[in-house]
Amino acid sequence: MIYVVLAVLAAATVAGLVYRARYGRLRVSGGELPPGLLPPGRADGVTLLHFTSATCAPCRQVRAVCADLAKDLALVRHVEVDADAHLDEVRALDIWRLPTLLIVDRAGRVAHRTVGVPDRADLRRTVTEVLAA
Repeated sequence: MIYVVLAVLAAATVAGLVYRARYGRLRVSGGELPPGLLPPGRADGVTLLHFTSATCAPCRQVRAVCADLAKDLALVRHVEVDADAHLDEVRALDIWRLPTLLIVDRAGRVAHRTVGVPDRADLRRTVTEVLAA
């Protein structure tokens, strides 16, 4: 019986460590956006496409990080998408948790993505790299 308890605790610890290691990390992604998801506007820069929900507390933190970056960098815009109102797009983009942030390049391709609240410095560095590409 004690071995079962220890095995469950070990599995839960490993799962928690994996979750913490991935939460908020920007990773290279790919794929095209569904048509009509982005509002018309600047296509010469980077779009921070933030999927959110009214009941998502971390979404407010992502909103603040993205708004600050969009204010600081001229070729960056922040677009929020209500995940509840765009379920088909959420499924097409394989979004399972909120907040999810997609970094979309000037060609309309998803360059990077993250689930959770990204680190400000990492987000700035990644957006700068996408702008330079």
